[in-house]
Amino acid sequence: MITSSQVSSITNIAAADQKRLVIVGASGMVGGYALRYALEDSAVKSVTSIGRKKLGISHPKLKEVLHQDFADCSALAETLSGQDAAVFCLGTYTGSVPDAELRTITVNYPIEFARVLRSSSPDAAFSFLSGNGADPTGRSRLAFARYKGEAEKALLAEGFPRVYLFRPAYIYPVEPRKEPNFSYRLLRAIYPAFRALFPNQVIRADDLAGAMVDVVVQGAGERQSLVLENRDIRTMVESLHPKRVGN
Repeated sequence: MITSSQVSSITNIAAADQKRLVIVGASGMVGGYALRYALEDSAVKSVTSIGRKKLGISHPKLKEVLHQDFADCSALAETLSGQDAAVFCLGTYTGSVPDAELRTITVNYPIEFARVLRSSSPDAAFSFLSGNGADPTGRSRLAFARYKGEAEKALLAEGFPRVYLFRPAYIYPVEPRKEPNFSYRLLRAIYPAFRALFPNQVIRADDLAGAMVDVVVQGAGERQSLVLENRDIRTMVESLHPKRVGN
């Protein structure tokens, strides 16, 4: 669990110190909120969105870069040069693709992207959307937990000065969407009761996205690697938006 002093250290920055931010996966739920949050943040100078398809939005801060094959990010070297931070939200749901593809997306893609970012912008901070139960030991019986843990371990070894590994539990979509499976449909239906009974097992998608942006944009300069469980993410959000967390 992160402490109050750690929350303070990663959310304390002069507004004039604007950052150049990269967001991967802005067409997804969390990535989309991260993009909107960053574009409205006065601490962000520019946002480069990297993804497979056009977002269909326009903003003076926004630069869109289309990239189809995240198994090879070498072509992104110039785009990633001179960046201050990255928020990586690209992923997929268990059961939506075959296991081999799930591992490729969950493990290979973030590791390959991080390799090129680290080479192009060695001082950049990295914010990674992992998941509840991520297991870096590889002992979990759940493939998703093993794969997220493998990605976390590799990202920590990459050498970034600051790495933040977000492990949310149930991410509440906020806005209506087509749920990926029955479990998500059920959780959305019972969300008010589930939130009341298990507040530390839920997080709003927009709150999670905002926290992922805040830690890399507003973070202090010292070297830091943090694993942020769902409770920790809620603590961060509450410190910045005390009236919103859990709603």
